[in-house]
Order: sequence, then structure tokens, then C-alpha cells
Amino acid sequence: MSRFFGEIRQAGYVVHDIEAAMDHWSRVLGVGPWFYNERVPVEHYRYRGQSYEIHNSVALANSGALQVELIQTRNDAPSMYRDFLAAGHTGLQHNAYWTTNFDADLARLERHGFRVAMSGEVGQNGRFVYFDTEAHPGTVIELSEVAGPKGKMFDLIRAASLDWDGRDPVRPFPDLNTL
Repeated sequence: MSRFFGEIRQAGYVVHDIEAAMDHWSRVLGVGPWFYNERVPVEHYRYRGQSYEIHNSVALANSGALQVELIQTRNDAPSMYRDFLAAGHTGLQHNAYWTTNFDADLARLERHGFRVAMSGEVGQNGRFVYFDTEAHPGTVIELSEVAGPKGKMFDLIRAASLDWDGRDPVRPFPDLNTL
């Protein structure tokens, strides 16, 4: 448990081939099912103060309470993911902490000296920020708002993992507008 953030809720892996990664995690490690979105609808995306159109593919699954996120960049928009790959890394890029009190937690963390490097929003009440915390690979910290449909989707993904029998290892992302 982090005294600043609470419990780590997600481990985010940046990969070159998300389909191969989902196959490995489900077949070899037994983690799944994977909920896959070829193009995550990120709104209000900013990287180091500039706006960009980002195209990332994302797959989510749970191993117990921990959500595993696989990320593949699909365009050249600047991001912390692209920086990670350009530095010659693949694998664990960030740990995420979830909040239903995004504004208060963000303000508190900024008062502690944390600075936002990347931000955006996925669905209503689905804001996220990545702090400029990379001291070595895998140490970026994400604060992710789960007060709206994104939180309900995360609950659905975890529930699907509880009794997963290995069938249908890759499934489409739930529609955030229906949650």
C-alpha cells in the first residue's frame, strides 16, 4: 500500500504486438479474459502541455484484484508509451491507482510535488493523469478516475475473470455509453 496513493490497482505493460501479448497472458499465464479495444476513444489528450490525436490499442484483464493493461501505440503521437519504447523498453511501464475523488486527489498529489506529464479522459468521469515519475522502467504512476462508466467497466472485467474457464480469451470492450 502506498502512503501517497493507496493500493496499486493496475499494472500497465507497453508491448509491440498486443495480439501476441494477449495470447501469451491467456494461454501461458492463464490470465483473462481480455477485453480488447483496437482504438481507445481518448478525449482531451495532452502530453507535456500539448494536444495530440492519439491512437492506442488496449486490452484489460484481471489477475485477482490487480488489473493488467496491455497497450500498443498505433500512431506517432507523442506519449509516455512512445518514450518508453524509444528508450528500448517493453513491458511494465506504469502502475495505476484508482480514485472516485479525482480533483481532490490530483490537487493533493500536486501539492506533494507530483507533476502531470500526460492526461486525457475515457468516457464520463474517466479522467487520467500520468505523473512525471519515471526513475527507471516501470515506475510511471497513473491516477485514474473510476467514478463513472469506466469504473463500472473495470468491475465487469474483474467479475469476468473470477470464474474464467479459458474460453473466449479475447472479447470486445463493453460500450461505455451503456454502462
